[in-house]
Amino acid sequence: MNKGQRDNIAVITGASAGIGLALTRKLLSDNWQVVALNRSDFPSDDKEIQEAVQRGWLRIYKVDDLADYAALRRALEAIKSKERRIDILFNNAGRSFSELHYSKQGREYHYELMTVVPYIILMELKGLIQNGRFKTVINTSSSALKFTKEFTIESLERPTTFRKLIGPYAASKLALSLWTHAIAPQLAKDDIKIRSVDPGGNNTLRKGKKSGLPLVVALLMKLFFSPPTHGASRLYEGALGQHRNETGVFLLKGQAAELKYKDQARSILDRINAIYEHEFCADFTSRTAP
Repeated sequence: MNKGQRDNIAVITGASAGIGLALTRKLLSDNWQVVALNRSDFPSDDKEIQEAVQRGWLRIYKVDDLADYAALRRALEAIKSKERRIDILFNNAGRSFSELHYSKQGREYHYELMTVVPYIILMELKGLIQNGRFKTVINTSSSALKFTKEFTIESLERPTTFRKLIGPYAASKLALSLWTHAIAPQLAKDDIKIRSVDPGGNNTLRKGKKSGLPLVVALLMKLFFSPPTHGASRLYEGALGQHRNETGVFLLKGQAAELKYKDQARSILDRINAIYEHEFCADFTSRTAP
């Protein structure tokens, strides 16, 4: 198979481990090209992955911290200068912490990484998505969002309490699905469809990596959860399956599901857009001004 026959191009954030790696393998096996935006390296002993890199089917853009705006900007500018289009964007990168942690911008890190950054990536790569065939964006969400008991912009950005999994992590995933819902009509004007997808329960534990999961959940995950290929299939189906013509929906177990706090969706979107315009874009303008 030569590169010219691989007509479809997907961007995957967090593509080098867990669900992202399984999704990368699945797409490569289906003759896609994959553009990976990663913090860590792909496994060096994975022959299929390394062959894909050598043949140019898998193109890697590294960024040490996606929530570091300067580093993120450099990576996105590189993608925009080198890639011609994006058929599907998978905003998949995520991380869970065992305690409160803040980004360089001073916001709670789960929120910055999993709510704000996916919006920045979408906005920055929107032109390439418009050039694509499927014009689809898939945001990786989580069923953990249903455990959110308090939800305000203030509690998202600077929470006063912390609980593993069902605290800032769950609230950030809820906020992600809410702005996904709110932005859908706007993107539809450019023929872009966007959905958030719960990948289900997957064993994504990694040796040597500290988990932000409650101990009992980590144990259950190790013993009973599906391998990451399960989540990869959910994301793949979320992009190309029965709901491919829908937009703004949250897919749970492959079906559209209702979201809590939907009345706050617009305010979440407005806040994140303000961060994008007044921090990410404004900082770039100030740096490049003569």
